[in-house]
Amino acid sequence: MKLRILGSGTSTGVPEVGCTCPVCTSTDPRDNRLRASSLIHTDDAVILIDCGPDFREQMLRVSPFERIDAVLITHEHYDHVGGLDDLRPFCRFGEIPVYTDGYIVDHLCARMPYCFVDKKYPGIPRIYLKQVEAGKPFYVHTTEVVPVRVMHGKLPILGYRIGGRLGYITDMSAIPDESYEQLKGVEVLVINALRPQPHPTHQTISEALAAAERIGARETYFIHMSHHVGLHRVISEQLPPHIHFAYDGLEVDL
Repeated sequence: MKLRILGSGTSTGVPEVGCTCPVCTSTDPRDNRLRASSLIHTDDAVILIDCGPDFREQMLRVSPFERIDAVLITHEHYDHVGGLDDLRPFCRFGEIPVYTDGYIVDHLCARMPYCFVDKKYPGIPRIYLKQVEAGKPFYVHTTEVVPVRVMHGKLPILGYRIGGRLGYITDMSAIPDESYEQLKGVEVLVINALRPQPHPTHQTISEALAAAERIGARETYFIHMSHHVGLHRVISEQLPPHIHFAYDGLEVDL
């Protein structure tokens, strides 16, 4: 299994428009963060997690051009679903299922109704919704996927355990005890760490460190970071050896 971080940034991306801080003006490519999304290659499937407004730009950096077998959506906020229409070129390989829970299904149908009608006009993405439930496994070909309930402030959203070995969580502020149990034993964990300062709906770096320690993965990668985290070359030295700040284009073999 291989994980590629397509985007490691928060909703505004980094650099943030209009900001002249040292991070936003950095020439280190690791400080340039598109909106959070990842691509996973398993033995027989290519799985995209979230499809934000930077999806087109992200995929222009990926080679080869190939089929996407499934899209997993964590929640309905624009920075995680704003690129669904840009799946159109990948529909040349066939229809693409989009997996998420019932609450998010309703919001996607309201936001992009032209994509999810029975009679579709030519040129729209050939995607369709597949409703899943937290805690109930499903399969993409032979790859097991377990949706995991986490909280984004007061909003219940989804993380995912993929192929037994990878745990993926973004935009989380709290994890229920039963979800910690569902993540037990993952080898690699991807989890959000917005900034050092408290935030009402996202983990701080210290909170992410505590969650990572409780889950106990062999390697942990932080994503969904704002410019407030600081320069990548500086902050990376402050983490334990098995915990890393991810960056756009990072590839991890599991």
